[in-house]
Amino acid sequence: MTDDRLSTIFAALADPTRRAILARLAEGDATVNQLAEPFSISLPAISRHLKVLEHAGLITRSRTAQWRSSSLQAEPLREATAWMDRYRQFWDESFSRLDVHLRRIQSEEEKP
Repeated sequence: MTDDRLSTIFAALADPTRRAILARLAEGDATVNQLAEPFSISLPAISRHLKVLEHAGLITRSRTAQWRSSSLQAEPLREATAWMDRYRQFWDESFSRLDVHLRRIQSEEEKP
C-alpha cells in the first residue's frame, strides 16, 4: 500500500458524514436516498461524499435499472488499521512503562 493510498483513505474517513455513511453501509447495501435520510444535506452533497468514499476504495457503486446502490468495501479499512496497529504497540508499551513507574513511585511513598 502506498502512502498516497493511505492518505486518501484517511482523508475520506476524516469527515463525520462519510463515517456515518460507512457505518450505515456496514448494515447492508443502500441507495443514495436511503443514505441521505438521516442527514439534513442535499442529495448532490451525499453523492459527492459517495464519490470520495468510492475514490478511496471504501465503497463500490452499482446500478440496477434506475436504482444505484452502494456497498461497503472493508479492505481499505483493514489496510488503515494495519498501519495504525504498529503505533498501538508503541502506546501499549509506553503505558506499561508508565504503569511500572507509577507503581514504583507509590511504593516509595508508602515506605516509612
